[in-house]
Amino acid sequence: MEYVEIARSESDRGELVLRERRDENAPTAIELRANGLFVMDTLEVSTERALASAALGLVEAPRAVVVGGLGLGFTMHEVLADHRVEKCAVVEIEQALVDWMRAGTVPHGPALLADERVTVVVADIAVALAEAPRASYDLILLDVDNGPDNLVHDTNAVLYEELFLETARRVLRPGGVLAVWSANPAHELEHTMATVFGNAEAIGHDVLLQDRDERFWLYVARVTSET
Repeated sequence: MEYVEIARSESDRGELVLRERRDENAPTAIELRANGLFVMDTLEVSTERALASAALGLVEAPRAVVVGGLGLGFTMHEVLADHRVEKCAVVEIEQALVDWMRAGTVPHGPALLADERVTVVVADIAVALAEAPRASYDLILLDVDNGPDNLVHDTNAVLYEELFLETARRVLRPGGVLAVWSANPAHELEHTMATVFGNAEAIGHDVLLQDRDERFWLYVARVTSET
């Protein structure tokens, strides 16, 4: 197997690398890594799509959606495939990743970002939601880590705590849903979401990841008239 670096960026959060993975026994894939940690690639995208499709299925009218984390765009792609979605705000903290998508360094990037329903905000998701108007979104998809016990950046820990979850609840409309992706069971997160929203549910998803059977989790909470 051969790895060819396509792009690299340094920021206060560390190193972001885009590289091409070449294997004579498998299709060529683009791989994203942050501080040496594998984030995602263009070959195995079932988890990103499952996050979006499962969450969209929980909302009757997901007209306005927030995606926390651009990644390589596959969660956003699944959101935009839903004809009910009228607005999709993608919040990504790494300017370089947005630039790579826009410039075509990630080949499918320009077409995705050209969708008139998409707005890309380069910011910390915690800051972006704190500045959002009350009751302005129907669905928030949080996919910036592999869950609270597998952080891309240590500072992301606040995204699974009560203060941020309260902010998310504030910007959701009645019936709106917060969905958080986790590679492992996250019982503490589920408890905290239930404390803030008055309800929470863990939904397991079986996926085939690089020829391995894996079970990932979607933690969801809904804004009801009582919360």
